[in-house]
Amino acid sequence: MRTLGGRYQLVQRIGIGGMSEVWRGHDRVLDRPVAVKIMAPAVEGTLGDGNGVDLVRTEARSAARLAHPNVANVHDFGTSPAPDREVPYIVMELVDGQTLMEHLAGGRLDWRIAVRVCAEVAAALAAAHAEHVVHRDIKPANIMLTPSGAKVLDFGIAAAAGSHDPDPDGPVMGTPAYVAPERFDGVPATPASDMYSLGVLLYHCLSGRLPWQAASGTELVRAQRFTDPDPLPAIDGLAPEVLDLCSRCLHRDPAERPTALVAALLLAEAVDARVYVPLADLGTRVPKVSPWDPRAAEAATDMALPGDDATAYQERPGRHRA
Repeated sequence: MRTLGGRYQLVQRIGIGGMSEVWRGHDRVLDRPVAVKIMAPAVEGTLGDGNGVDLVRTEARSAARLAHPNVANVHDFGTSPAPDREVPYIVMELVDGQTLMEHLAGGRLDWRIAVRVCAEVAAALAAAHAEHVVHRDIKPANIMLTPSGAKVLDFGIAAAAGSHDPDPDGPVMGTPAYVAPERFDGVPATPASDMYSLGVLLYHCLSGRLPWQAASGTELVRAQRFTDPDPLPAIDGLAPEVLDLCSRCLHRDPAERPTALVAALLLAEAVDARVYVPLADLGTRVPKVSPWDPRAAEAATDMALPGDDATAYQERPGRHRA
């Protein structure tokens, strides 16, 4: 059984794509299951003019800063030796459940479920955008539905807001049907581009299909740039505010798209759900540190060990005040 970094055993391959493969793994140190994403060597060699390992490490660090109930956590980063280079890998939280793509294979979702899932995805994006991190590849395959809610996967290939793709002459990172039209003009990934992807996701969940019908990727990109999306079908009970939000997310002008925070709160309200969003974005005032805190930190503790009295505990040599 292959082991990476002397720690992560690769148990079973659970996913493969054009850029990487994902394995169910086992962390031998902490004795827990993990997901290990290994960048394909051919792709790693195209990640910019410098060291692709450094680029992936930087992106993994950005993703590791995120702590949110709707985000699959990044645990670790490492490299695996290949014949002519070091191939980077990212260790992530292993999320059990079914992807949203698997659910959508059976048709559109009940609108209440669709709106709740997209509210949680928007909340995850709000947390990422607050840290100046964009996902770049929001799509059904990267969203896992679990008993505790939706989990957004693949923040391990996220990027800093405003950063260009590693290879400007290569293909745009992401799945074409969910990529914002400005990205095909070379515009860097921004929170607004993630919001376009969220709009496509919401449309797909509500209707069971994409906003544009096209026979090829080229036709799809052209339709996204020059054609309005097909109207959503009539859905009994669905708040008009949700339809308006979906339309604004799909706007060709990035400046016209709502923020993830606005989307999360509006969608959650539509289904009476709770989401976790960054308090700083709500304008919440962070209380100043009390001037009494240093004095409190230096104050003697009242806690004593069995058989000790408080005074003896404080004065006994070699003991530190708590």
